[in-house]
Amino acid sequence: MNWRAVRAIYKFEMARTWRTLLQSIVSPVISTSLYFVVFGAAIGSRITEVEGVSYGAFIVPGLIMLSLLTQSIANASFGIYFPKFVGTIYELLSAPVSYLEIALGYVGAAASKSIILGVIILATAGLFVPLKIAHPVWMMAFLVLTAVTFSLFGFIIGIWADGFEKLQLVPLLIITPLTFLGGSFYSIDMLPPFWQTVTLFNPVVYLISGFRWSFYEIADVSVGISVAMALMFLAACMAIVWWIFKTGYRLKS
Repeated sequence: MNWRAVRAIYKFEMARTWRTLLQSIVSPVISTSLYFVVFGAAIGSRITEVEGVSYGAFIVPGLIMLSLLTQSIANASFGIYFPKFVGTIYELLSAPVSYLEIALGYVGAAASKSIILGVIILATAGLFVPLKIAHPVWMMAFLVLTAVTFSLFGFIIGIWADGFEKLQLVPLLIITPLTFLGGSFYSIDMLPPFWQTVTLFNPVVYLISGFRWSFYEIADVSVGISVAMALMFLAACMAIVWWIFKTGYRLKS
């Protein structure tokens, strides 16, 4: 393993984050804070508690997960797409760097950015609502697992996209709606039985449910199922990335 190459890619991507700090960190934190203010004032006054937890505290894991998913995809997809756009990807592919090392560098940087952002949002949430983390180790495990998985997913999108508009297509039209409909702001137990069944086909439900369990020990689905679903999606993304590099899909043409 050429760790020097991995570190070089990683440091380059992280340096871009500090150069665009306002867009990369400050903007998502402000946007999430507005969710706390708006939903806490508009809905929190009508729904005081959900399963024994104040509504403001209940939505914290969902809001963190919303930012984590969107930022992981955005960071990873732009990170690999831009070298394709300017043509420097061919220099990277011809260098003595393996495909695994390229993926580790880009995905590791994207996941690191998302984890930092998630921790900052968590600290910011503590200014608005009283927080309790029942299982901090599991909370960090879900945070890291989700960040790595969706950074891999974003890496795939960045290779697939052939224009900047396509980088926003999947996050805006698929991921964000699935997150809003995945129990970010409510418990799926509050839905009618038919819609509870439909919601279980939404993969984001399992991520939010497991993450919320690590805070308050309440979950819409079994924690074991949440972990299994996250690992299955991670394995699927790893398999797709392996296939992309093996075939050179949209990299060598």
